[in-house]
Amino acid sequence: MQKATPYILGFALILLALIFVFVGSGFDFNYVIPKRLIRLVTIILGGICVAISSIIFQTLVSNRILTPAIMGYEAVYLLWQALLLLIGGTYGLVLLGSNGNFMISLILMLLYSWLIQRYLLSKDGRDVYLLLLFGLVFSIVIGTLTQFVQLRISPGEFSVFQGLSYASFNRASPEILIYSCIAVCIVLIMGLRNIALLDVLALGREQSISLGIDHAHYLKFYLALIAILVAVSTSLIGPTAFMGVFIANMTYALVKTQKHRITLAVGCGLAIIVFLIAQILVEHFFNYKTTVSILVNLVCGIYFLTLMVRTRGVA
Repeated sequence: MQKATPYILGFALILLALIFVFVGSGFDFNYVIPKRLIRLVTIILGGICVAISSIIFQTLVSNRILTPAIMGYEAVYLLWQALLLLIGGTYGLVLLGSNGNFMISLILMLLYSWLIQRYLLSKDGRDVYLLLLFGLVFSIVIGTLTQFVQLRISPGEFSVFQGLSYASFNRASPEILIYSCIAVCIVLIMGLRNIALLDVLALGREQSISLGIDHAHYLKFYLALIAILVAVSTSLIGPTAFMGVFIANMTYALVKTQKHRITLAVGCGLAIIVFLIAQILVEHFFNYKTTVSILVNLVCGIYFLTLMVRTRGVA
């Protein structure tokens, strides 16, 4: 059954993709289907980014209830959106355009990641938990600043900000998807060309060093790649909150192995399937009366609470 899991997920993914693209489209190849194909590519890219960043992050920190969101990347994204609305209003969004906003959001999150790693992570990589602690604190502080900025913007601008703070697959343009594909492909090539290293890093710092791995170097390397993936996914679809915890732990439960060549592939397929199901429900069952973000956060949040209770019970 475990060996068949990737094939089952692959079949389900293809079936859901066909349903998403063609059901209710009237086979309109001039407008409806091209728009859905753009959303499908966005879903695929977002799912890959969420799954790979979450699984690798949990490998590095040896904790299954943490995700890259704890580092404050999404908080930086939301603060930038709030500041943009405060300074330029909705005209600021129009002036920058979706492409400009995407690029600036990406640069700001990567700059934030570089700064905290540069000044908070020691050369030998011993202070990874201190880095996580500061990331959590920064996330709270930045979130508080964002709330303060929200009080200064108009109700109309606030509604725009609310839309930007939810995960959505309707923002991406073909140009943004091209940039995102290039960034994700580069990360995958760099990070997964020697995927066995991740299996060694999962053993922990001391064990990795004893096996001849430069743990500190690869810790910084993979944290940088994670920052790029999170920056791309957040700029592309918005914050995803508990999605990473859900995908990573469901992957471990399905495959029953720690080999990253399997967990990363299954995790990507599972994340894409979850996003597809949520989008299909939003479009065909709820008639856009709810959002993907609400559905995903509801399911993943409940799972996260259940995981916390079970973990505490085991302890």
